[in-house]
Amino acid sequence: MKTGFSWHELFAWHDAGTYPLPYVEPAAVADSADAKRRFRNLLDVSGLLAQLQPLVVREASDAEILRAHAPELLEKIVATSRAGGGSIGRYAHIGAGGERIVRLAAGAAIEAVDAVLSGQVRNAYALLRPCGHHATRDASMGFCIVNNLAIAACHALDTRDVARIAVVDWDVHHGNGTQSIFWNDPRVLTISLHQDGLFALPGGQSDETGPDPRRTTNLNVPLPAGSGHDAYLSAFDRVVLPALDRFAPQLILVASGLDASSHDALGRMNLHSDSYRAMTTRLMDAAQRHCDGRLVLCHEGGYSATLVPFIGLAIIETLAGVRTEVVDPFLANVAKQSSQQLFAHQSEAIERAQQHVAKVPTP
Repeated sequence: MKTGFSWHELFAWHDAGTYPLPYVEPAAVADSADAKRRFRNLLDVSGLLAQLQPLVVREASDAEILRAHAPELLEKIVATSRAGGGSIGRYAHIGAGGERIVRLAAGAAIEAVDAVLSGQVRNAYALLRPCGHHATRDASMGFCIVNNLAIAACHALDTRDVARIAVVDWDVHHGNGTQSIFWNDPRVLTISLHQDGLFALPGGQSDETGPDPRRTTNLNVPLPAGSGHDAYLSAFDRVVLPALDRFAPQLILVASGLDASSHDALGRMNLHSDSYRAMTTRLMDAAQRHCDGRLVLCHEGGYSATLVPFIGLAIIETLAGVRTEVVDPFLANVAKQSSQQLFAHQSEAIERAQQHVAKVPTP
């Protein structure tokens, strides 16, 4: 079976608005189409795109969106879109007709999950825009209009033979929306690795483990700014993988933000493309142990138009088991930096999260 891939040209047309700054002219927000389009185009140029299985992209229905969101939020999105566009939340904007793009992104996430669950593809990457992991049940924020991954997870839980889902979020920002949507749902284990003290505050600390102090259904690994390859892999080996082994999910979903890279404008982490290869490999192995390899990645942030394409290619090469001739021109320089090693203060942060793993429920 092939790796599935989702993309639609309208994702690039999403209008994320501008920053209405005082005293200076408005500035374009970081969430442009450039990084995503270049990601998709590098797949094409490398020859890898032709080896992937294109997946259906269709609009999510009201009922599908409302599994994860309040009716009032959907009504606001529809009204704002049909009135010509505008702000619908904190750092959240859609343009005229943006409702259709929002529905397409959510529908693409659902179809990617269905393709994996049905055995049409062995795993999948949904390159989506707008992103979703900051959107809560009743609010859009942080470039996220609806929570694509959460909508797809609710679809799997409600309509497919899936009883346990694990969500791993490696976006540089805390996956606050996904955490809040599934806070009271023991069927979903949410895990977020992110830069400590970044958007969206408050929240994202390691003591946020779920509504029942006896059971860990949410894990946060807030890593210090500057964390690199070894810190992230240590967090995987000490927190993420043991938690997945305890929970034994039937499906693993990844909130795949590529903004923990060394070149990102909205984060201060130091990962490189081989870091994402290693994290992807670890999740593929965990998915093979627990759920016949069922793994779906939904694209989130990532704002370096130069580096995101090479990170994205590395992830999909790993998913597909194919290595192209493309060489990441940034890798050698970033990988040799001293910040790639694990430091004591980073290990201590991981330890604070690790102490909660033993309470992750088993089937």
